[in-house]
Amino acid sequence: MCDLDGCGAHKEMPPIIIPDEQRRAFLKGLAALPLAAVLFDPVLARAQADTVEMIEIDMPGGAPVKGALALPDAENAPALLLVHEWWGLNDQIKSVAAEFAKLGFIAFAIDLFDAEPATTPDGAMALIKGLDADLATKKLVTAIDWLKKNPQGNGKVGTIGWCFGGGWSLNASLATPVDATVIYYGNVAKTADELKALKGPVLGNFGTEDQNIDAEMVAGFEAAMKEAGKAGELTVNWYTADHGFANPTSARYDAEDTALAWDRTLAFLKANLG
Repeated sequence: MCDLDGCGAHKEMPPIIIPDEQRRAFLKGLAALPLAAVLFDPVLARAQADTVEMIEIDMPGGAPVKGALALPDAENAPALLLVHEWWGLNDQIKSVAAEFAKLGFIAFAIDLFDAEPATTPDGAMALIKGLDADLATKKLVTAIDWLKKNPQGNGKVGTIGWCFGGGWSLNASLATPVDATVIYYGNVAKTADELKALKGPVLGNFGTEDQNIDAEMVAGFEAAMKEAGKAGELTVNWYTADHGFANPTSARYDAEDTALAWDRTLAFLKANLG
């Protein structure tokens, strides 16, 4: 779960400056911009989010799974399931899905809440409190199965999530086999027995200043992975940063650590998904 400051909107952080000429070119589809710049600017995030397709995936015995799909140009592509922060399926996570598609991934950003995204911490907390964990797990399993069978894919699927979504990225991997799991400062309080279900490697990106997903929790996760016989499957990266450091609209955004974590994440995904 996100804490109120770490996943809150930016307060007095310096703005990311984008020259008007580059901004106009991006909006016309004539130029690219760094992902952080796109996510920081609501207009740019909306423009990139509009490039994804909202779809529904049939789920046996339940309502369809909703989410945003972004497809790469190439065939035989690896697939990635993205899990949003506590805000829900907003323009930010849709934009990240679009970015992954540009990099060659079939990217599906799931909507676990099946609701309008929250814009305030109180609204986000209400979404979390209303979440049915069993139903959310079924949605994740359904989406992963669909991605594995996608005709444009190579059959390999990874999961990735941030904050609230980081914990659910791990939950998804425990519920059904995947080829790679990425966790950005998500809840990793699991027992060894629970972790025995993992079938693929795990990458964790955590901040040393995080008072919520802290060193004690991560150390417990490492110990549980070792007890489960999975120590060799886990890579933990620490950054001198706080919770939410990879979100450009967070009060605790850290540009340097975000770039490093992104590079490490891409290398991990490409190595394990093809």
